[in-house]
Amino acid sequence: MDAGPDPTPSAESPGRNRFDERVVPHRRRSPLRLRDWRMRTKLATVLVIPSVAFLVLAGVQTAGLVGRTTALNDFARQVGIGQQITTVVDRLQQERDRTAGELAALRRAGNAADRDAAQLALRPLHSATDTAIGALREAAGPLADSDAAWQVAYAEALEAYDQVVYIRAAVPPAVLSSDTILGNYHRAVEALLGLLAEPNPGPERPELTDAVLRYVQLARVKELSSRIRAQLYAAGRAGRYGLEDQVNLTDLRAQQLAALGAFRVAATTGQIQAYDRTSRQGAFVDATRLEEKSITTGGTALPAVLPANQWWTVSEQRQALLRQLETRVLDDAVVRADEVSGAQLRTTLLVLGGIVVVLALAVLLAVLIGRSIANSMQRLRDQALRIAQVELPHALDRLRAVDGGVPRIDVPPAVVRSLDEIGELAEAFVAVHRSAVSVAVEQAETRRTVNAMFVNLARRSQVLVERQLELLDDLEREEADPDQLENLFKLDHLAARMRRNDESLLVLAGTESTRRWNRPVRLGAVLLAASAEIEQYQRVRHESVADLYVVGHAVGELVHLMAELLENATAFSRPDTAVRVSAWAEGGGAVVEVADAGLGMSPAALAQANAVLAAPPAADVAAIERMGHFVVSHLAARHGVGVQLAAPGQGLVARIALPASLLAPAPAVELDMPVGQRALTTAVTAAPRPVGASRQPGAVHPVDLPVAGRPPQQWPGVPQQRPDAPAPLPVRAADVLAPVAAPPADTGGGWWSRQGPAPSSPVSLGERTPAPPLVPVTGGTNDRGLPVRVPMAQLTSVTEPARPAARVREDLDPEAVGGMLSRLYSGVRRAEAEETTELILPPGVRSEGGRQ
Repeated sequence: MDAGPDPTPSAESPGRNRFDERVVPHRRRSPLRLRDWRMRTKLATVLVIPSVAFLVLAGVQTAGLVGRTTALNDFARQVGIGQQITTVVDRLQQERDRTAGELAALRRAGNAADRDAAQLALRPLHSATDTAIGALREAAGPLADSDAAWQVAYAEALEAYDQVVYIRAAVPPAVLSSDTILGNYHRAVEALLGLLAEPNPGPERPELTDAVLRYVQLARVKELSSRIRAQLYAAGRAGRYGLEDQVNLTDLRAQQLAALGAFRVAATTGQIQAYDRTSRQGAFVDATRLEEKSITTGGTALPAVLPANQWWTVSEQRQALLRQLETRVLDDAVVRADEVSGAQLRTTLLVLGGIVVVLALAVLLAVLIGRSIANSMQRLRDQALRIAQVELPHALDRLRAVDGGVPRIDVPPAVVRSLDEIGELAEAFVAVHRSAVSVAVEQAETRRTVNAMFVNLARRSQVLVERQLELLDDLEREEADPDQLENLFKLDHLAARMRRNDESLLVLAGTESTRRWNRPVRLGAVLLAASAEIEQYQRVRHESVADLYVVGHAVGELVHLMAELLENATAFSRPDTAVRVSAWAEGGGAVVEVADAGLGMSPAALAQANAVLAAPPAADVAAIERMGHFVVSHLAARHGVGVQLAAPGQGLVARIALPASLLAPAPAVELDMPVGQRALTTAVTAAPRPVGASRQPGAVHPVDLPVAGRPPQQWPGVPQQRPDAPAPLPVRAADVLAPVAAPPADTGGGWWSRQGPAPSSPVSLGERTPAPPLVPVTGGTNDRGLPVRVPMAQLTSVTEPARPAARVREDLDPEAVGGMLSRLYSGVRRAEAEETTELILPPGVRSEGGRQ
């Protein structure tokens, strides 16, 4: 119920839960800024970039190795297929040479029998050549993905052989010239020799290039020897030389010598020796000698024509020897190619294995180190966030809410136990946490000391106020001047307000109020007592109030809570407006509304005030500046009362929700409510109680519950108040709530008054008071097995019970009772002021008021 300018917002709203805070960066994270990357991202980048670079370099190296291995593997396979190529060449040479002789014989005789004989002689050679070419096709199948040059050479060789197959049909008729038919054979053989020379290991392997060159040159030597044989065999079958035969023979011999020289240059020593041994064999020598007869020695004499059958026999033997030497040289090249290819493959596999092992080790070490760093950083981050968001706020809340001794706050050790920089950082953070907890403990000790000082000062001030109230009571009883009596009553009221300020100081220190009642009190009486505690009590209007009762142990603090709200309502509204109070039952509890027509509050200030009322803040300068809201929030939290401010229009409405635990059923026998002298005029106070004005239980009469600011209604038979009579004066909260009967008609005091026992009391009549019971009345036992005392239970056996009787009841002297209770209360306050040591009850033990 506050007004005025908006308060300055604090750094932390009291209604805000610190456990909901999260570590949020002060600016938006950008993926383009390196410093904004997460630790795992940075570690992954540091590990991935070198790994990728290593993979690229290793890939380039591996690609080169794999390329060389593939090339050498293809080279070895191409060299290996040379066996099939040389076989096809050998079969074609035999077919060509024999075809040349058959063509010469057919052109010489030309009858049908010769043609049939030629076909019969050539058919086995055709079959042998076709079988060899089939084997070549089968061996060349795996080389379909070889290099393009070899594929082109292979295609040309097959095409040339197809032409040979087509030309075979023209041999028996001899319709085509010999050069045309033999030319197809020559082209097929040259294509196959070109395919034989196609394997290329590259410039890095010159020894393999020489190996290819050796068997290719030897194959050319053999080819030239075969063409010489064909030329001489055709001349032998024809019986003469042609016009150009000598020229061709001379050219072929020259080419043969050149090829043989190239072979000797490229061949190894062992291969040269093997050739020499072959050339010295008898069949080779016989063929050479017979061939020399066909060589022109000079002059005009023609060379001799060699016998066809003899020449074919010896030349075929020489060709067989050359074929064996060619196979041996080719096998050496295949073995060398396979060795180099295997070595290269092993080298490639070793390099690849090394790269994989090194990369795996590097990645494994990088992952292990990265995970170690990342896990350490993650654990450190989790511990830091847990300390910042849970442990440290929880420890501060425990220290802030402590009532007795300061508890021990344990600081957990660092979660990272390594000896590197991260471990040192974790230890430093734990040291900071320990320092923060130490500072918080010191602050809690300081607050506890300050609270003890507050309690001590408040107790001393309460003692002085009680003594002042006792003195005012004495002065009021002895004062007869109405004006002076009115001033004394005002001073009495100010002293009561001072006592409420002392109780507010106790609330600030976290101590409960000492004013307690042992019986349920009507809610209307509680509201009247709260009205009596404020300065402008005349402006309070009690409208509809439900007939409810409040438990006795909460009456004092509820009166304090209501008084603070009424004080704010009257202080921040115009003096000519009224503050309306109403109460009704709702659900299992009750609702009290205090409405004023004041200045109101802004939405921000209203929200902040409701936040303070909902969550009690810690005692600080801001709480002292707004003592009303601070006291109301702490008292409401202590009893589970909900307080909320609303601005429906003009002014404010405070809604107080009392839980069902604070309500009690109506007492079985209700004592008469007091007639407060400060609420009535002198005439009303001195007037006797009207005869026949009996009271009904639960009924509220104007004399019983005076409303501040409204003159009390008169009972029947009571003289009306004179116009010049003094204005009605306020009552104390104790006068409204104390269960004391009206004063008796006679002037005799009660048995506890200053005048001694009344004549009608049991003591004055000589009667003996009842003795207390032998067995104390208890309310069971607590969790420690100790009996729980029932307050006021012993008085039923000592005092006379308050129940309707046939005889006239002897009412007690209210002033004497009030004086005695005031002295008793002041004695209690002095004892508390002299001994301020707090007694901490063990868990489960409850005080007289039923509170923990």
